[in-house]
Amino acid sequence: MKCEHCTRKECSKKTKTDDQENVSADAPSPAQENGEKCDTSKHKVLVVSVCPQSLPYFAAKFNVSVTDASRRLCGFLKSLGVHYVFDTRIATDFSILESQKEFVRRYRQHSEEERTLPMLTSACPGWVRYAERVLGRPITAHLCTAKSPQQVMGSLVKDYFARQQNLSPEKIFHVIVAPCYDKKLEALQEGFPPALHGSRGADCVLTSGEIAQIMEQGELSVKDAAVDTLFGDLKEDKVTRHDGASSDGHLAHIFRHAAKELFNEDVEEVTYRALRNKDFQEVTLEKNGEVVLRFAAAYGFRNIQNMILKLKKGKFPYHFVEVLACAGGCLSGRGQAQTPDGHADKALLRQMEGIYADIPVRRAESSAHVQELYQEWLEGINSPKAREVLHTTYQSQERGAHSLDIKW
Repeated sequence: MKCEHCTRKECSKKTKTDDQENVSADAPSPAQENGEKCDTSKHKVLVVSVCPQSLPYFAAKFNVSVTDASRRLCGFLKSLGVHYVFDTRIATDFSILESQKEFVRRYRQHSEEERTLPMLTSACPGWVRYAERVLGRPITAHLCTAKSPQQVMGSLVKDYFARQQNLSPEKIFHVIVAPCYDKKLEALQEGFPPALHGSRGADCVLTSGEIAQIMEQGELSVKDAAVDTLFGDLKEDKVTRHDGASSDGHLAHIFRHAAKELFNEDVEEVTYRALRNKDFQEVTLEKNGEVVLRFAAAYGFRNIQNMILKLKKGKFPYHFVEVLACAGGCLSGRGQAQTPDGHADKALLRQMEGIYADIPVRRAESSAHVQELYQEWLEGINSPKAREVLHTTYQSQERGAHSLDIKW
């Protein structure tokens, strides 16, 4: 597509729409017809960040390894004119590390007078929006204040990366590729962080399914390419994930950290036990015959409803809950693995689960780059800037005594 102000061939691409035949790169743009010159000040750097749960979908759909899927997706995006392709794992590192610290603090502060537990995760935009709009203050007070990986990635790209490239935030157009449609809403609702000077962290969100549709319709000759990093010419040489069966794994990472920090217990294998159904599971830590940590994973709104009702009755014995709006977790997001009639493609989902399980796990604490960024970008681990960039507040109205009486 032609830049409105461009007269140069290199700023043109062949494109085809439903209403238009192929347009030659030599065809004049509106600006050229008026005798105008290319205004390079209006050009933007295109950046795409890909969520880890999207890659198994591309691998399963195109029947390739997850590494080949990553390289093919990156090559395709760059063939469209994208300048940089990142993955969001480093943003998830920050989200997990900040959530770990917050849980330990809440656990130590919790009392009959100050009920800071359970802590509920805040990485799922569908769940967070529901908590803010419907449930109100009794529940939002329990939401973890750490920003979601998408929000952190927006700051990394529009603040840290922009500075490295000597660009202002508005000179970058940042696209997120994600497994669910709620990420689109998250981008719109995020607002304008102060560090980004009036620019949104994410300018556009496309689902994995939308990208796959573009790939299938495209007629481009694609050359595989390695995923970029935020650190100069360094490339991502292999695909890794966090320790979650179908999510970013906040539960497993926070559970291990809390066991060590609070009880000096080293937990290597996190064992899940299914309760009501496979989407409501619990993890416990026992010490001297007593359960000292009780975590849960609640996926899907039926399990969320049950959780809320028990919270209302004071019969919810958990210290922490990983809450996701999609039954089956992030891999089952409705933005991917759907049949033409809009139902979940169960065969493809099973294949994706196997692919995701085989991806090597990397713990957030092991990232040297994250520790460098805490110092170089955020002025220290517990600095005021780290608090501003990595944490958020929630907008909700005070609710009455019957605020948890929900109609589903």
